[in-house]
Amino acid sequence: MSSSEVSGAYTAAAVRAAEAPLLAAGEPLMLEAAAALAEIARDVLAKHPGRVLVLAGAGDNGGDALFAAAELAPLAPVEIVLTSDRVHREALSTALGAGAELRHAADVCSCPGEYSVILDGILGIGAVPDPRLRGAARAVVESLAPVSAASGTTVIAVDLPSGLHPDDGTADSAVLPASITVTFGAVKAGLVRGRGPAVVGEIRVVDLGLEPALARVRPAVTGVLDVVRLPRRARV
Repeated sequence: MSSSEVSGAYTAAAVRAAEAPLLAAGEPLMLEAAAALAEIARDVLAKHPGRVLVLAGAGDNGGDALFAAAELAPLAPVEIVLTSDRVHREALSTALGAGAELRHAADVCSCPGEYSVILDGILGIGAVPDPRLRGAARAVVESLAPVSAASGTTVIAVDLPSGLHPDDGTADSAVLPASITVTFGAVKAGLVRGRGPAVVGEIRVVDLGLEPALARVRPAVTGVLDVVRLPRRARV
């Protein structure tokens, strides 16, 4: 794995449009994303063994994180906190079947504990005008942020840190700063705008085969960006 360069960052709408035909064709993009997340987390655990906490929201990023949890559960204790009443049921079932355990958000808020890795899959690039965290998600992030910073936890953001706007990079105080942001298909504009650079850590881009579609779209942010590019994995 080495540093590379990409020539721009894209809006959430552009990325979703580029994904659409691949999803319609049955490409397993979620499993590819989850496998990349799990591989990065395994590398961290090999150097710093410990517990893993997975924060999973209602959308596809939550599904990515939960499928990654299933891959990690045989290797380390994995705890899952659901931040929404809705969840990707197949991914959750797979993670629990692999040995991951559920924790209540209230328990994490009262006793955050220390983790080697936190996977932040609360929110993604869905078309939400205001991505600020609310309710249980906000409470969990506000509880974990000081503990994770003090303990040296590696926070891996799933596509982007939850609470960060994917297009303009705006965010309030309730964002869990990432050590690594694993973003899928392309760099999102919000990662390099506004508060993005302060909270994303190292950006790693997972190739999902979106380049042909994105080549027809003007980037929202132009110019060369220094990131780590991860090659597309073999089909799952």
